[in-house]
Amino acid sequence: MTKIKILPEILSNKIAAGEVVERPASVVKELLENAIDADGTQIFIDVEKGGRSLIRVSDNGIGMSHDDALLALERYATSKIYKDEDLFSIHTLGFRGEALPSIAAVSRFSIVTRDRSEDAGTEIRVDGGRIKKVSEIGAPKGTMVTVKQLFYNTPARRKFLKTIGTEMGHIADIVASVALGHPELQFRLAHNGKIVKNWPVTADPFDRIVDVLGGDLQNNLHPIEFKHDEVSISGWISSPRVTRRSSRGLYVYVNGRFVRDRIVQHALFEGYSQRLVKGQFPVAVVLINIPFDDVDVNVHPTKNEVRFARQQHVHEAVRRVVAQTLYELDRPQWAPVDFASGDRQGKPGQILDGGREKFGRRKRNAEIGAWSSKFQREHYPDSPITNHASGIHLPETVIQRPLSQDQEVQTRIWEKKRFAAMRVIGQFHNTYIVCESEEGLILLDQHAAHERILFEQLSFRSTQTRTSVQRLLVPETIELGYREAGVLEKIMPDLGELGLEVESFGGNTFVVKSVPALLSEREIRPLIVNIVETIVEIGTSAGLPELLDQCRMVMACHAALRAHQALSDKQINELLQQLDECDNPSHCPHGRPTWIRWDLKTLEKSFKRIV
Repeated sequence: MTKIKILPEILSNKIAAGEVVERPASVVKELLENAIDADGTQIFIDVEKGGRSLIRVSDNGIGMSHDDALLALERYATSKIYKDEDLFSIHTLGFRGEALPSIAAVSRFSIVTRDRSEDAGTEIRVDGGRIKKVSEIGAPKGTMVTVKQLFYNTPARRKFLKTIGTEMGHIADIVASVALGHPELQFRLAHNGKIVKNWPVTADPFDRIVDVLGGDLQNNLHPIEFKHDEVSISGWISSPRVTRRSSRGLYVYVNGRFVRDRIVQHALFEGYSQRLVKGQFPVAVVLINIPFDDVDVNVHPTKNEVRFARQQHVHEAVRRVVAQTLYELDRPQWAPVDFASGDRQGKPGQILDGGREKFGRRKRNAEIGAWSSKFQREHYPDSPITNHASGIHLPETVIQRPLSQDQEVQTRIWEKKRFAAMRVIGQFHNTYIVCESEEGLILLDQHAAHERILFEQLSFRSTQTRTSVQRLLVPETIELGYREAGVLEKIMPDLGELGLEVESFGGNTFVVKSVPALLSEREIRPLIVNIVETIVEIGTSAGLPELLDQCRMVMACHAALRAHQALSDKQINELLQQLDECDNPSHCPHGRPTWIRWDLKTLEKSFKRIV
């Protein structure tokens, strides 16, 4: 007798169900995709006991004939693939031909469907994969699939289901994610006979996003738009000041399919670089449309993952459109005040780095092109522009494009909405600078603001000029642990480019001979230890640009103004002027905000002056 046997069809269907049907939400997802593929415009989902007792999905789509309904319950039966080439150019959400037979194998299943061209419908009942009844029935056009007692014949799997509330939460998330990507369709979700959510058809996708994600985001989502070389990206992203504690607020759609794609998520975070504190996640709805043969959706049975033929191209497109949008939003949104009541401006103080003149000239040159030059740098990589991880800098040979009228207006607005144009009231706790603008009260974190200034100066100098260094009269000796010493030895040449000259002194001991001038009055050992610990944490495989940025962040943090440090009027104005010259003045390199605003309306409501 042979040891290898062909599995019975019912058993193989149960195994397939284990890949496709993980929980009730998996059933809902598969049935929703089928309903959308069937051109349904109204899709109703009814659930009982979190999907344990009942899942019913009905649509008003094209329906199926008697013969097609029977074939749909066979494994590998599909109306969406006919030849090998079709596998690599999937136009539909469902295509595998596994969903219905897999679901029917682990439930008490029924389907009622009627083709639009026929007078009567077809009803098929299946118990645990065995067809029990096939009959003609009166039915509206479309399809209704009913799944009862999911996993009733696989108790080992049923016992792993979570509570009713948890399973219903997963179902609601699935329906919401599908509804977000298809605002042209109506979705209605009911649980135990009570309507949970009804999303009507809407002509404006933004209305659907606000309806699904919540009205509190209405004024904090900003559109993104990009199209180049058969790749188009659209959607909305949140302000860096609106974040979540997990990635559940990220919705990515590829040709209408909701996916969890690490490449796109990584690109999103790269676009938000230095605008989010570690552990924060933005809210984003990103719609990517690319040629169907440029994406492989046949990666996983659940169809939640995709693989791009031009992975780097898609990654860079997403990163750039997000970074561009945030750059345009990052300018302070206030107007100057009338200084007639008291002008505190004076000659700039000397607390900040002496290279401000060069830094300011670079910034003024960069602002000549304002929006159009930034767009050129972001979206046309073949132009003579250098792209650096910490920011994008203009070389001398960049050809500026003429500004449109709208761009000229926006540039003038930016020129007016400057930090240095505000009226400085003073310091609070010698930590926060209090200013007045027409839009309200502005509080700046002096450490975070100065840290941003120094970081950008260090980044600019590393690519444009040689860093000003201070040689130590007495070199400082530092001893590290074995692992830390190995890391420092690897990055010593790169630290030298930043003005930090370190040499090995034998074993785990090193000697520091020079430091950047802006760090000449700071303790050296804590700086070196902090840099090494940071590199150990992220790993040397992160890539040289990121490693250097991390080093600059540590250096800027150590050199920046401290909290509880009193500042003169001149020093405050110098800080504000230099903040005006930053590419990203609203966040420190670690992602913390440099300023917050309280508008007059908020203050008056707090004092009960208005209701």
